[in-house]
Amino acid sequence: MHDVARTGTKTRVKSTRKTVILAILAVVGLFVLLAGVKALQIAKMVSTKPPMPATTVTSAPVKEEDWPPVLSAVGSVSPVQGAIVSAELGGVVSQVAFENGGEARKGDVLIKLDTSSEQAQLRTAEADLELARANLQRSRDLAARKVISKSELDAAESVSGQKQGTVDNMRSMIAKKEVHAPFDGQLGIRQVNVGQSIDARQPVVALTALDPVYVDFALPQQELSKLSSGFEVRLKSDAMPGREFKGKLTAINSMVDTVTRNVSLQATLDNPDHALRPGMFAKVEVELPQKHKTLVVPGSAISYAPFGDSVFVIEKKKDEKTGKELQTIRQQFVRVGEARGDFVAITDGLKPNETIVSTGVFKLRNGMPVTINNDLAPKPEVNPTPVDS
Repeated sequence: MHDVARTGTKTRVKSTRKTVILAILAVVGLFVLLAGVKALQIAKMVSTKPPMPATTVTSAPVKEEDWPPVLSAVGSVSPVQGAIVSAELGGVVSQVAFENGGEARKGDVLIKLDTSSEQAQLRTAEADLELARANLQRSRDLAARKVISKSELDAAESVSGQKQGTVDNMRSMIAKKEVHAPFDGQLGIRQVNVGQSIDARQPVVALTALDPVYVDFALPQQELSKLSSGFEVRLKSDAMPGREFKGKLTAINSMVDTVTRNVSLQATLDNPDHALRPGMFAKVEVELPQKHKTLVVPGSAISYAPFGDSVFVIEKKKDEKTGKELQTIRQQFVRVGEARGDFVAITDGLKPNETIVSTGVFKLRNGMPVTINNDLAPKPEVNPTPVDS
């Protein structure tokens, strides 16, 4: 009986172990199955990329324009007429007849010097002249009646002439005690005051004609063959931001500087509002008559980088899955030329009438889908005139 009991116990233990093992295997199998399903789901999610959202950009066409060649230089504004007015004779200033910075017309009196002494001498000289004229008239009457000789008449005429010369000399001295404007122009700040004793040739005030004005500049000698009088000249100055002045090339120096090998040039510009003043620094551009076709784009469309400059070209492309037509961008490396205003010339890399992204290129990547919205796009100009500079 003990043997039978042991055998039954062993059988139950084996059965229990088998059941536990089967349960463990079932749990492990279920875990493996769930892990496999989850792995498949993750793999599918990884393999299926979500569609990239479209980025809103502004666009601009690649334009082909006639850009004439331009020669650039720096120059200085100078007056067509300018002088430091001075007194021809010395004396004491009795009157200043102008305001600092005012306008003067040719012949206007600027200052007067005291002439009381000269006026007294003039009255004496005029009295002597009247006496000499009377004596001359009597001598002529007597000579006509053969009362006096011809030599006595000549002496009377000589005395009258001398007295006339003395009067004319005194009147000339009095006239020179008044300083007049030699031409129309704008006055500077006076350098004399009433009651001041001044010497001959002492500066009184600067007088400058401001309309028109000259601009003097220089260009390298290799550009001389391209230049001719009458070419259009454009001028900009930091003193007048946002403004551009136009004139004509009026003079080319006959000699080349032996030190710099530059040729001096002079242009004439109208200056009706006197905005340009002599001595101003200016940026000068001479426009040559030859023109050539140039591809131009807004400067904001170019992405500058050490490895090369590029733009983003907008292209139409069909979605392989949906079949819809999308707008995508393609990064195109370009060669950049000169800049004029808001535009930059492209010498290589683009074709006319292509559409490019005009702003916000720093946030873009090659192949991105985009949507175009030009409602608030800035308008580039060749000669921009910003309100604030």
